[in-house]
Amino acid sequence: MFTGLVEEIGDIVAVEAVTNDLLRVTIASSLAFAASLGVGDSVSVSGCCLTVVARNASARFEVEVMTQTRELTAPLWQAGTSVNLERAMRAGGSFGGHIVSGHVDGVAEVIETTAEPGAHLVRLRAPEHLAGHLVPQGSVALDGVSLTIVDVGGPGGSQPEWSAGEFSVSLIPHTLAVTTLSDLRAGSLVNLETDMLAKLIERQLALREGRVDA
Repeated sequence: MFTGLVEEIGDIVAVEAVTNDLLRVTIASSLAFAASLGVGDSVSVSGCCLTVVARNASARFEVEVMTQTRELTAPLWQAGTSVNLERAMRAGGSFGGHIVSGHVDGVAEVIETTAEPGAHLVRLRAPEHLAGHLVPQGSVALDGVSLTIVDVGGPGGSQPEWSAGEFSVSLIPHTLAVTTLSDLRAGSLVNLETDMLAKLIERQLALREGRVDA
């Protein structure tokens, strides 16, 4: 489990095809971050929970990415990409974000960005099937960053003229400085994980209503 509070930005420095279905990805981080990881540890890489499979004496560690992960996430699995990094939360640790599982629900596309005094507004479009998980003032993780939703489109949303899958977030200067979200532009794709509570409620309602697609 993670909190969505990014610890640092790393860089993908190498990608090797182990099999047709598996990539081994080498990530460069600070020496302190890499040294704190052990083989078998979970690490969030731009919102994707991955397992450390190797670590050397330098500030680098390796993870493996399956086909399913690549199909469900933003196209970041290539050398030269910067990624947000967070270690799994330890029992008794500070919980400053929200519950983030590292299981990406889909890919959201940035519609527009607007700079305002003290904040940076980003409007995005989520896959339509995730619209029911988005509520004003609710939580969402974008590329592993815990954020609070500002506005949501569609029926019952705060911006009913938007489509149901559209929502916005506001990024403070600190978030822009310590995460990769400062690079977002119209057309950018980001990993989206919706709130765990919203998913649980939707599942329970679907079962109660007898929907077999739950």
